[in-house]
Amino acid sequence: MTAIPARELLLDELSKVSRKMRTLFDARVRERGLTLARARTLMRISDGQAVNQKELAEELEIENATLVRLIDGLETQGLIERRAVDTDRRAKQVAMTTAGEAAADLVMEMARGLRRDLLAGIDDADLDVTLDVLRRMAQNIEGSGTA
Repeated sequence: MTAIPARELLLDELSKVSRKMRTLFDARVRERGLTLARARTLMRISDGQAVNQKELAEELEIENATLVRLIDGLETQGLIERRAVDTDRRAKQVAMTTAGEAAADLVMEMARGLRRDLLAGIDDADLDVTLDVLRRMAQNIEGSGTA
């Protein structure tokens, strides 16, 4: 039986790991009443600065309508609040509440735990090579003009 070349396997394996990682993290945050999408949103705005909804959608790489649903859910949970933008009454900023800050801290700790679990037994030299390969792949994607 002929071994499948690494160049053919890499993207499939990368996709599998990414999917499993998202599924695992989603399961962990669901235990705390969140979803992966809500957790990602909290992590992004956890720096304490209010952020414009349009910019947040772009940074999370989601449609504005999807973000509105996420924000609605987080607001219902009391984790974020919408604020009017002084210079544009149609625009809204999203800011953390005190409960949201606590939830974001918990999500960040869960993310650290996930990284610890996923990278257990993998030495730093292997991680350095992997990071280099992934960064070059990202550059190739960006250079193709489709990213």
